[in-house]
Order: sequence, then C-alpha cells, then structure tokens
Amino acid sequence: MTGRDGRPGVSRHDALDAAVQRELRRAGRPGDGTADAQASGRAADRRAGRLLQERREADYHQARILLLVDALTKRSGSMDGLTKLAKLDFLLRYPAFLERLADSVEGLELDDETRPTMQEREAVESRMLRYKYGPWDDRYYGTVGGLVGRGLLEYVPARGRVALRPTEGGRALARTLAADPAWRRTAARCAVLNRAFARLSGNRIKDLIYTHLPDVIDRPHRTEI
Repeated sequence: MTGRDGRPGVSRHDALDAAVQRELRRAGRPGDGTADAQASGRAADRRAGRLLQERREADYHQARILLLVDALTKRSGSMDGLTKLAKLDFLLRYPAFLERLADSVEGLELDDETRPTMQEREAVESRMLRYKYGPWDDRYYGTVGGLVGRGLLEYVPARGRVALRPTEGGRALARTLAADPAWRRTAARCAVLNRAFARLSGNRIKDLIYTHLPDVIDRPHRTEI
C-alpha cells in the first residue's frame, strides 16, 4: 500500500495506534506497551547504575594498587608476585592493623597523617577474606590485569615468577594521584609501608601478621576479616 505521494503507507488502524502511543508518552500515562517499556527502562537504569558502581569501585582499587606498587618499586625496580602485594595492601586498607604492628616492625613509624582516623578505627573500608596464606581479595587478579591492560603496570620476570613494575605512564599517574588531596593520605601510607617492609619477603610479612595479628587469621578460610 502506498500513499498519495508514492511513499509506503500504513493502515488507518496503525496510524491511529501510533498517534495514541505518542499522546500517552507525552502525558506520561501508561497505555498499551507503555508499562512494559517503563519497567524495561527502570531495569536498564538499574543495570547501568550497577555497572557504574562496579567501574568506580574497580577504578578505586586500581588507583590504590598503583600507588602501592609505585612506592614499593622506587628502589628495587619491581615487586615479586601477589603474595607480598596482598599482605601490604591489607595493611594499607586496614590502617588500624598497621598501627598494631608499629612496636614489632623496625622502621614502622606513623605520624598524624598516616595514623588511622577515628572513622577508620570504627569502620571497615572493604572486606577481605581469610585465606590459606593470610588476607586475600579475589579482585587482585582483575585489578592487576586491569592496570596492565591500561598500560600502567607491566609484568617482568623475576626469580622464576612474574613480578610487577609501573610503566612510565603508571609512574606519572601515581605522582598525580599522590598530589591529589583525596589520595594524599593513602600515598603517605604507601611510603611508610615501603620504608618498613620493602626488604621483607611476602612470607616474612605473612609471618608477622600471623604472630602479631592473630585475630586476622584465627577464623575459617574464606571468611570475611
């Protein structure tokens, strides 16, 4: 069927239905198909909100890990494996536990900027899990992989296993983050961790946590800390 101008036409029923739907959309009243469309739109909004929150959380974890790896590799050049990273990141995320190690680790000194705040003493920033070798977070694989994929960290061979180091772009971004007031405290704590633990292996740090923070490991595997 064609219209008077030769273009494809529509039946009177189709044209009327289209006009009704347009008016219902303008008025914001539910009509045939409108409720389903609105429900679908709300579901899409919820999915988009979850994706945005996940992206923000991923960016937050990547920024923290980048600052930590940058601090730990300024002298050594690279950091071996994820074991040491996980243990030091645990102390970075839970500064109240870091404070408890101050009397047991040579060179571990906290000042007003790096001591835990009252809010940090009372709240948990992000849950980690009790694992076979101490605190762990399953997101490390994705976090490190994301940083490598974005060209901010790179893998390098070391002692028969993979080590990590920042790229030039990663170093530059770490400096930018450290100058940001929102990340300044975290960067200062990364420097503290580097001074106190840079020479220690991941297993040695694990032993310190086991010895001096028994409440961290005195619980079943894969339970929240």
